[in-house]
Amino acid sequence: MLTKLKKIVQVLMKTEAQMAHKAGMTPNQISALAVILGLASGLAYWRTGLTQANSDSFKINLFLAIILLLASGFCDALDGALARLYGKSSILGGFLDSLLDRYVDAAIFSGLILGGLCDLLWGLLALVGSLLTSYTRAGSEAADVPMETIGIVERAERIIIVVIASLLSLVWTQAISWSIILLALVTNLTVLQRAIYFRRKTSAQPKQ
Repeated sequence: MLTKLKKIVQVLMKTEAQMAHKAGMTPNQISALAVILGLASGLAYWRTGLTQANSDSFKINLFLAIILLLASGFCDALDGALARLYGKSSILGGFLDSLLDRYVDAAIFSGLILGGLCDLLWGLLALVGSLLTSYTRAGSEAADVPMETIGIVERAERIIIVVIASLLSLVWTQAISWSIILLALVTNLTVLQRAIYFRRKTSAQPKQ
């Protein structure tokens, strides 16, 4: 749903991309930085769960997790903007970017689960749904069936939901837990939507 908005944001990030280029940074380096920040955010969420009994430590770790997650998302958008602006886009780069995004997604959900910020079952369902949402797109596009924008939630929506829930948890302790339940439902619904869309598209193609 927000993929189109992401493309607009990437266009608006021309200045940031130019600054990164002048600093000698490459899209792959920025992608690596996005992964490091994402993994650090997962660790911060884990620490957040372990410090729930201490209000001050809880808030510090939570804010750190949010900032790191947003910074990771920013870098994820910046690497694409930089690659397009300077003609450095490549099949390998796109593959690595998608692959590294999955590690970040896994780190965030693992941090939430291990920190006890959500129910284990719902957390695992959200993690599986998140990974399969990306897998269905990759598998579909490998068969020449475009899948971008198909489904209720993509990666940008998942990040926004987690960030908003994290902020709400400062006044409503169950916000993150309920957001994971929501993600468990909508991510797997997205997988179903994409599977149905793929079946409809391929069924309409002439048989060889």
